[in-house]
Amino acid sequence: MEKAKVYFTDFRTVAFGDGLPTKLKKLIRKAGIGEIDMDGKFVAIKLHFGELGNVSYLRPNYAKAVADLVKELGGKPFLTDCNTMYPGKRKNALEHLECAWENGFSPLSVGCPILIGDGLKGTDDIAVPVVGGEYVKEAKIGRAVMDADVFISLTHFKGHEMTGFGGAIKNIGMGCGSRAGKTEQHSGGKASIDEAKCRGCMACLKECANEGLFFDEEAGKMRVNVDNCVGCGRCLGACNFDAIAFKNFAANELLNKRMAEYTKAVVDGRPHFHISLIVDVSPNCDCHGENDAPILPDLGMFASFDPLALDQACVDACMKASPLPGSQLFENLSKPDFHDHHDHFKNSTPQSEWRSCLDHAEKIGLGTKDYELIFVK
Repeated sequence: MEKAKVYFTDFRTVAFGDGLPTKLKKLIRKAGIGEIDMDGKFVAIKLHFGELGNVSYLRPNYAKAVADLVKELGGKPFLTDCNTMYPGKRKNALEHLECAWENGFSPLSVGCPILIGDGLKGTDDIAVPVVGGEYVKEAKIGRAVMDADVFISLTHFKGHEMTGFGGAIKNIGMGCGSRAGKTEQHSGGKASIDEAKCRGCMACLKECANEGLFFDEEAGKMRVNVDNCVGCGRCLGACNFDAIAFKNFAANELLNKRMAEYTKAVVDGRPHFHISLIVDVSPNCDCHGENDAPILPDLGMFASFDPLALDQACVDACMKASPLPGSQLFENLSKPDFHDHHDHFKNSTPQSEWRSCLDHAEKIGLGTKDYELIFVK
């Protein structure tokens, strides 16, 4: 496979000149986004709206720049993300939209509609075959994501407590999975019910196709039939009271491989383009309701047709940077007994692991780790 082209620009601007959103538009034009036929097409722009309390997510200005360019190319853009599998402010479409609005994302601020990809309760998904998949045969992807004619990812590149970093592959694979899809990637386990939170409404029972749930009439609570539960996660989306959880989390390596396969399901068979910004590099995911000090400096904006090459280029740029004083990464390295892994992401969160994701992505044909970096002024 020939080298993928990854385009890069820094965050420098000229006083009284163009701002960073304009610079982002110039970058993605140079990277070839105009080669995609968007005339009259629905264009999904996948990003993370940030959990409430977190302020390191990408600013809406960047999303607007991408949406505006899509409209200039004749496309019909919409911003999208899918609901989360865990309790928080983004577990159903109503709260998710309110969270997005509070964090500055609205049709007025970004210039296009916002759609939650897997519907009101996170159950509106579609089974998408994974060509060459070893761990996932059919990925559960938000229906609105798959209904789009063109797919664009806009990623905040940062650290992550499990996968080492959150880049394009995580933004796409994990982010486009429905609640059941996220559960499949994260967990190899079965449902469990918190009796104190269960209201006995039986909404979850309607979603179970395997007799994995039954209602305890005497207690007025739902129960799990562990022999029948297949761990599909459909009940998770049906519960409005956070009474259902999947506690048997998959090992990081398995999570990474499933995530790569979900990404392949999303992008296969249609035009796609990918953008990552290394800015406000928090040590943990934007799903946190808080963000710690950045572990690395702001390094630049990257774009490519290849999500794997894009992630590799961003990793390489991060590895060349110096840790920021006062950060989690810097403090870990300052400990006298700390083992230096010579890897900023693993040094920041030693229990994390990221290489298996990129290796598996290349193995299944998602893209290539071999790239040519092209600087755009």
